[in-house]
Amino acid sequence: MKRLLWIDISKGLAILFVAYFHFFATYFQHGVLPPPDWSNIAAGTLTILTLAWFKISGLGFHAVGVFIILSGWTLMQSTMRRAENGRIAWGTWYWARFLRLYPMYWVAHLVYLVSPFVARLEPVDDRIILSLLGLRFIDIQMNFMYLNAAWWYVSMLIQFYLIFPLLFWTARRVGPWWFLFIGCAAGFFARYALLVLWPQSGLWVLGGFAICRLPEFALGMSLAMWHMESPARLERFLLRGAGFAAGLILYPAALQLYHGLYPYIFVDFATGACCMLEIVGIAGLISLFQTPAKLFGFVGLYSYGLYLIHQPYVIWLGLRIREVPIWAFLLICIPTLAALSAWGMLLEKGTNTLVNKLASLKKPAHV
Repeated sequence: MKRLLWIDISKGLAILFVAYFHFFATYFQHGVLPPPDWSNIAAGTLTILTLAWFKISGLGFHAVGVFIILSGWTLMQSTMRRAENGRIAWGTWYWARFLRLYPMYWVAHLVYLVSPFVARLEPVDDRIILSLLGLRFIDIQMNFMYLNAAWWYVSMLIQFYLIFPLLFWTARRVGPWWFLFIGCAAGFFARYALLVLWPQSGLWVLGGFAICRLPEFALGMSLAMWHMESPARLERFLLRGAGFAAGLILYPAALQLYHGLYPYIFVDFATGACCMLEIVGIAGLISLFQTPAKLFGFVGLYSYGLYLIHQPYVIWLGLRIREVPIWAFLLICIPTLAALSAWGMLLEKGTNTLVNKLASLKKPAHV
C-alpha cells in the first residue's frame, strides 16, 4: 500500500505539537505573561503575538485527538487493502499489531530507566510490570500516568486493537456515515455514564476506557472509507484550505464545550476534529515543498518513537529553564525538538529493524 505523504506530515506536526506542549507546560507552569503594552504599534503587535503564542501553546494536547483520528484512518485503510486481496487472517493481523506496538514500547521503558537527562518523578516499583504489559488502566489512579504520563496512549490502543475486528465488520456492514453515528453514540454514552450517571476518575474518560475516545477513532475509520471512495474530493477539502478554514471557524465553539459537565461529553471529539483540520491543512501546504515535506514526513513516519520517549526529557529540561525569558525558551525549543526527533527516529528504526530480522528467522525458508 502506497503511503500518503500528507498523513505522515500530519503525524509529524502532531507529535511535534504534543512534545512542544509538554515542554511549554513544564517551562511556563508558574509563569506570568508580561503586562500588555499598547503604547505604540510595535508594542501592541508584540502583545498580540505573545497572547496568541500563549493561547495556541495551551492547545497542544488536542493533537493527541489528531493521533487517535489518524490511527483510525491508517488502520482502517491498511485493513481494507488486505480485505481486497482476500480473507483477513486476524491472527496474523494481531501479531503484526503486537510487533508494531510492544517492542518500541519496551525500548522506551529501557531508555527511561538508563538514560540521563530525564525527569524521574516516581520511584520504580512493582507497578512497572503492569506498565510493561500495557495494562495501565488496572488500578488506574496508581498506574495510568506512572513513570511517563504519555504512555497511557498505549493502553488505549491495546483496547482499540482488541475490538478492531468488530469495528471493521460494523463499518463495512453499515457504511461510513452510520458507522460514525454508531461510534459517536457509543462513545458519548460511555462518557455520559462515567461523567454523570456514575462519576468516575477522569482518567477513564481520557482513554482508560477506550470507548470514551471511540468517536475520534470512528471518525478516522470513516474518513478512510470516504477516501477510498473519492480520494481527490476528500483531499481537496482537507489539503487545499477549505478544511483549514472550517476548523478555524469551528474551533472557538469547540473550546466552549469545556464549560459545563454535559458539554464536556463532546469536547474531546470536537477539539480533536478541529485540531485535525488545522494540522492536515498545514500539512497540505507543507506537501507543496519537497524538502520540508520529506523532513516532516520522516518525523511522522517515526512519530511513535518520539511520542514514547519525549516527555521525561522535556520535563527535565523545562524544569531547568523556567527562569529564562520567553524568547530564549523558543530558541531552546527548536534544537531540543530536533534532537528528540532524531533520537526517537534512531530508536524506532533500530527497534523495527531488529524485530523484522528476528521475525524473518521464524519464517520457513523457501526452496
